[in-house]
Formats: sequence, C-alpha cells, structure tokens
Amino acid sequence: MSTIRLTLSQALVRFLAAQRAGPEAGGLPLFAGVWAIFGHGNVAGMGEALHGIRDRLPTLRAHNEQAMAHAAIAFAKASGRRRMMACTTSIGPGATNMVTAAALAHVNRLPVLLLPGDVFAGRRPDPVLQQVEDFGDGTVSANDCFRPVSRYFDRIARPEQLLAALPRALSVLTDPAECGPVTLALCQDAQAEAFDWPETFFAPRAWAPRRPRPDRGELAEAARLLREARRPLIIAGGGVHYADATAALARFAEAHGIPVAETQAGKSALPQEHPLNLGAIGVTGTSAANQAAAEADLVVAVGTRLQDFTTGSRALFAAAGRRLIGLNVQPFDAAKHAAHPLVADAREGLDALAEALAGYRAPAAWTEAAAAAREAWFALAAAATAPRNAERPSDAQVIGAVGRAAGPDTVVVGAAGGLPGELHKLWRAGAPGSYHLEYGFSCMGYEIAGGIGVKLARPNSEVVVMLGDGSYLMLNSEIATSVALGLKLTVVLLDNRGFGCINRLQAATGGAAFNNLLPEAHPRIDFAAHAASLGAYAEHVAGLAELEAALARARSADRTSVLVIDTDPQEATAAGGHWWDVGVPEVSVRPEVRDARARYEQARAAQVLGG
Repeated sequence: MSTIRLTLSQALVRFLAAQRAGPEAGGLPLFAGVWAIFGHGNVAGMGEALHGIRDRLPTLRAHNEQAMAHAAIAFAKASGRRRMMACTTSIGPGATNMVTAAALAHVNRLPVLLLPGDVFAGRRPDPVLQQVEDFGDGTVSANDCFRPVSRYFDRIARPEQLLAALPRALSVLTDPAECGPVTLALCQDAQAEAFDWPETFFAPRAWAPRRPRPDRGELAEAARLLREARRPLIIAGGGVHYADATAALARFAEAHGIPVAETQAGKSALPQEHPLNLGAIGVTGTSAANQAAAEADLVVAVGTRLQDFTTGSRALFAAAGRRLIGLNVQPFDAAKHAAHPLVADAREGLDALAEALAGYRAPAAWTEAAAAAREAWFALAAAATAPRNAERPSDAQVIGAVGRAAGPDTVVVGAAGGLPGELHKLWRAGAPGSYHLEYGFSCMGYEIAGGIGVKLARPNSEVVVMLGDGSYLMLNSEIATSVALGLKLTVVLLDNRGFGCINRLQAATGGAAFNNLLPEAHPRIDFAAHAASLGAYAEHVAGLAELEAALARARSADRTSVLVIDTDPQEATAAGGHWWDVGVPEVSVRPEVRDARARYEQARAAQVLGG
C-alpha cells in the first residue's frame, strides 16, 4: 500500500480539498473554503497546513468566530446544502464563540464543519492557556459545549483517528436526514504530529444527496387521506428547497388544486405571484394562509419541522377531526403532531404522491375561496407597505421601499427581531432562494455575516441585508470582511433605538416599558459614520423617498453600502398573524398583566395537545 507522510492538519485539509459536490452542484469542490481566525491553538498546525493548500482550498479571514461560522452556514443554505465550508479557531474563547452558530446550524439542519483547537492530548504542559479545567473530570474541555449542538462530535487526539472520523463527518454533513453541524476538536499537539497515510484516503469522492423514496404502505395511506380531504392545505418548509423540489411542489399543487402556505424557511418555494400561494403561515402569517389553516381538514406538511411559529403554538389547525401528513426525510419531523408519516425526500415524495392521486382534485369551492382570500390579503399588504408622510416610517413601509427598488436578481437576508415577521408576511419573493431568513434559532447578529455567505454562494445576485439597530450593534464587524473580500452587500439598517420587537411583546403581555428602548436622552449613535469607518459607503437617509434613491446608488456601487433610516418602534402590521404562546405571569400587582393573563388563558384553551 502506497503511503504519504503528513501531519494531522495537512492530511485533514488535503482530504477536504479532495471532496467534490455531486452532479447537481456541477461537480464543484464540496468545501468552498475554510474560515479561519488563528490563535495559539491552531496557527502552528492548521495554519501551516492551510497555507500549503491555499491554491486548492481557500482560506478566508473574518473578525469574529461566531460571524464566520454564520457566513459558512449561510453559504450552505444558499447552496441548497449541496456545498459547505469549514471553520477553524483556537482553543478557548475562539472555540466557544462558535457554539451559538453551531446551535443555529443544528436547529436549521444545515451543514458546517467546525474545527476548534483543543487541549494537548499528551497533557505535557497541562493546563495550557485558555484551558477549562474540570475538578472531577480530566477529559473535559471547553469544546464539550459543542456536544449538544453537533450532529456528530469527536475529539481527535491521534492523527490516525481521522481515518474513521472524517468519513463519518462527511456522511453526516451530506445526509439529508442527519444533516447539521459536525465538530472535530483538534488537540493542539496532535495537529502537528505526522502519520503515514494511505494515499487512497485522499482519492476524490463526489457526494450527491440521498433521495429516499416513500414506503409503499405509508404512501398508500397518505393517498387515501388526501382523496378523502375536502379542504386540503400544503405547508412548504425548507426541505422543499433542500430537495430541489420547488418545481415538483408547483406541479403537485396545480394538478390537485391545493393551496400552499410557506414557513420562513420555505418562503419562495413558490413565487409570490403563483395563484395557489397563500403566503406566510402561522404567527407571522398572512390572513389568507391562516384562514385556510384554521379550516383545513387535512394539512400536508412538506419538509418542515412544524415549530411553534408555524403551528401558532399548536392552536392554528382548528378544524374538528383535522388530519396531518408529515412528508419529511427525517422520521423525527415526519411524525410530529401525531401526523401520518411519509418518510421520503420531498421531491420523490411529492412525485410519488401525485402518481398515487391521479384524477384527484380538491373541491373547486375550496380552491376558489383560497384564491379570494389571497387577493384580499394582497390588498391589506399593499396598504401596509405603501409610503406615508409619517415622520418615522414603519418596518412594513421600509420593506415596501426596498421591494420596489429590488430587481429579479435580489436576495433579501434577515434574521431576528421584528423584521422577520414583517418580511415573512409582506416580502414578495420571486425565484426560489430569493428569500433567506434565519428564523429557526432567531439569532441576532446573523444578518451581515449571513449576507456574506449568500454572496459567496450567489456572486451574481444583489444581496440586500435588512436588520435593526439592536442586531447591528451585536455583530457588525463583518462589514469590514465584506469590503476586504470584495463581497458587495446592500445593508438597510432600521434604527428604532432599541429592541422594538421585544418592547411590543412586553406591552402585549402586560409589562411596563422596561429595558428595551433607549431613552430619548440617550446619545444618538451615528451608524453611518461607524459603517464608513469599516470601509463601506454609508449614509443616513431621511424618509422613504431618500431611501429608494440611496438603494439605486447602492446597486451601482462597487462595494458594500450601509443605508440607515429611522423607524417607528411601536408600529407593526396588524393584518395577518396569529396568537403565540408566551407565558404571562399568573400573579402581578399590575392590572395590565392580570388582563393579559386572562386573555392568555382563553387563547391557550385552543391549543391541541398530543396531536
């Protein structure tokens, strides 16, 4: 057997460079690059190895470890999970900074390879700088924080352990059911140790997504349930995108006259203009989609994990005797809410179900009622997004301005706060993948770094990042990264002077305004000056007309632009939406809280538990 002598780090990066995406991704390298912030725990081993292979496996430098992992995750999402990136950090805070990003990827079922430095396997200098010592367990390190938020975790203490760990890692990262973050914690001394590696270990390999077909029994039962349905509704989740099933979804809905609602991850599965698309569902949903959900006697959940924002905290599907089909590649998700599971790839499942349902159409009255509700919603949405002469516009009006300026090549990126709810309802998405929201973990600070990941995956798209001042202050350093890497973004920063979304939630639960909005006496932050100091074009605009003009300038700019606009922290779109279960105190001296508790108990009575 022919061998080659390499360090653990050199072997690891050579292996990554040899992996290829499948034919659907054009046979490109599976790993588009490695994000790296070097420290004493990875600069000697991984740093030397990455330098030696930089022509085949690019290294990208960021300014914050959480942000670079967000960028890697966004790249994977924008690539339909067909390609991915890795991230390496030192031991200590560099590593733990990535734990939040790992949780985000875990929740959203997105692949990212995390390579934090770890303690010395040989323990000669024990304890080393930044080592977390456990008084009762000598095997614990800070990287154990990754265990509950990794689909696969391994601590590599010997070079040859990679022979088993790397294939296992790749099988998880590329498996549609298991997909999520993988953490390989690399002991510092082991990174630099050499081993005689079989040359076959570095042979190129293509990884195409597995497409499991449905079980015949599950398929027959799902078809029976659909044939009996008089008011069926499809919910499209992120799995529709990851399975490249958007065309299959359109064919299925059109053939059977079934209206479609979309989760945050599923939005743009159908173009907003598609006549069967009722838009967003759930807490941040449209009146059309939520009315259909409340009346549906059968819900077909395709590629969604049915979290509480989708189901209205289990109170949205209100029809007596309603049934649910869970079409999902992951059995854990397919069986939620007592659904009849249809475990399969979304595209294969929809095509098989279409064949089994030949000749079936939902009653015309149901399809027509959904279409009428859709048109009524469009009128409400147009009113919410129309410009007005208010001193400070609402989030919805800013979304309207950005939407009017957007071209067909625009991808909108967002994450936490009030904007995701407004975007989910009001953004008119076009082509699949043109709407990129991180709302599974609702992670503030994702937006700008996520925009970089989207731009890496879709360099010819115009990437528009929308975020609030609270999110900007949490994580803005990657503006400098976008400028340094030539990854142009348009960042629209809505300044409502605080956490406006949570302030509204606080009021809705009877709480006094407290600790969310900045007082009027608080010095105003000059966000435009700050963004300009990071290398971006930046300006503060006064009103919607100035914003639309600035958006046109940003589109023709040669680097990232940051456009700041003052907005109203109190106003949110009243139309659409649904109740959300947020516990209100049973006892309080405030009458507002007691009133909110009474409303809460009344709403909670509508929840369907165990189903």
